[in-house]
Amino acid sequence: MKIGVVIFPGSNCDHDLISVLEEISGNRVEELWHKDVDLKGCDFIFIPGGFSFGDYLRSGAIAKLSPIMSAVIDHANNGGYVMGICNGFQILCESGLLDGALLRNSNQLFICDNVFLKTSTTNSLVTSKLAQDQVVKIPIAHAEGRYYADDQTISRLESNDQILFYYSNEEGEVSSETNPNGSVNNIAGICNANRNVFGMMPHPERAASEKLFNTDGLAMFQGIFDQIEIA
Repeated sequence: MKIGVVIFPGSNCDHDLISVLEEISGNRVEELWHKDVDLKGCDFIFIPGGFSFGDYLRSGAIAKLSPIMSAVIDHANNGGYVMGICNGFQILCESGLLDGALLRNSNQLFICDNVFLKTSTTNSLVTSKLAQDQVVKIPIAHAEGRYYADDQTISRLESNDQILFYYSNEEGEVSSETNPNGSVNNIAGICNANRNVFGMMPHPERAASEKLFNTDGLAMFQGIFDQIEIA
């Protein structure tokens, strides 16, 4: 299985992500420019964080129109794996591959901080190496990270076990006080019903190295690579 990372004008976490993916998998990662019209044989597609097209219209709203996204959408709809982190999560929601939307933070400010996440399910590639209710510390850096969906959608996501993480405190308590951006029900990451498309606002690639004094994000990538064969 070949890994690809999509790069848009304004992406700024692409090389952080590529570095982590190559170090863990031991294989070269394909860089996919947003104007490419195919995925160059890649099987697992990552969409990194940043500010695609400057977020001038709405985060991810312009990026979803890039030529590469038609291929990404077809890939996901045919069962291919896709993961979006931060701006990547926003793009996947804008593209309709994940439910809901990411709105302006409730405090109307850009937030850059370490937060705690409570693992909501182990039934996904991303969380398979984590324990149920395990708490991890992962950085966030966003101005539009407030996850929103209507009540019916939220109920469906929760009943289908599609919530990956909730914002919590270090003890795993989920409350309004542990919600950094106003996300509905403290939701920090979700997957689709077919469990092949994943999105999360926090940055696990920024918590995957001893050099960064945090390796809590490593398990998310290891969970992926332990279950699929990377070539």
